[in-house]
Amino acid sequence: MLKPTAVRRDLRLRPVRPAGWWFDALLLVGFGALTLALAGGALLGVDLAVREWAYAHHPAPIYWTARVFNFLGQGGWLLMPLSGALAVAVAWRARTVRPLLLVAGAFVLLYLTVGPLKVLTDRAAPSSDLPPTRSVRIFNDLPPTEYDLSYPSGHVANAIVWYGVIAVLLTALTAGRLHPTVHRLVRFAPPAILLVTTTYLNFHWLTDGVAALLLGLFLDRLLHRVPWDDVPLPDRLRAWDRPFISYP
Repeated sequence: MLKPTAVRRDLRLRPVRPAGWWFDALLLVGFGALTLALAGGALLGVDLAVREWAYAHHPAPIYWTARVFNFLGQGGWLLMPLSGALAVAVAWRARTVRPLLLVAGAFVLLYLTVGPLKVLTDRAAPSSDLPPTRSVRIFNDLPPTEYDLSYPSGHVANAIVWYGVIAVLLTALTAGRLHPTVHRLVRFAPPAILLVTTTYLNFHWLTDGVAALLLGLFLDRLLHRVPWDDVPLPDRLRAWDRPFISYP
């Protein structure tokens, strides 16, 4: 069982790498610049060219392999249940409710950002039946029955945030013995795979994935800055108030 630290540390933001807020600002500026560029008509030709290339290169073995790997980004029936199950396992092992706070924080952060942005930007998918020159536009005026939630890619943003959470929980579950290579693979391989598969399968435009990459990394850094071991909890949870990230 993980042992609690003897003294609760001061409530301070946890370090992330690269350190400092400059990188977070760079991610936000990049996301904003990409969005404004698309709104002004820039890069739409790149999206259309990638779409046409993908449709022209769909041999069955590669296509179905991509379809299988694309399930790595399913938030509703894979990533959230898996994260929840790991959080419960860590909570039971460490006798603490704090892992559940991490999962709840990730859900709220994604719900308040990615969803509203999809609604606001109103962009169709590359596989839309509309003329490509219309469906590629951002801040579109689409028919009520048209899928209009492409920007940014939920699969890629979900993967960055949820696999970051999963890496933290696996590290806690193994008491810090998770091999660094495994940790890096869990964190970075799924987002990279999903950026490729969602674009190749024409589920998303290339720039949908790039935007999600920028936004997802920003959200991931915010989530990892929170001192989950030190967030104040009600007295009635004292018996289940132990650290799960900061352990000896």
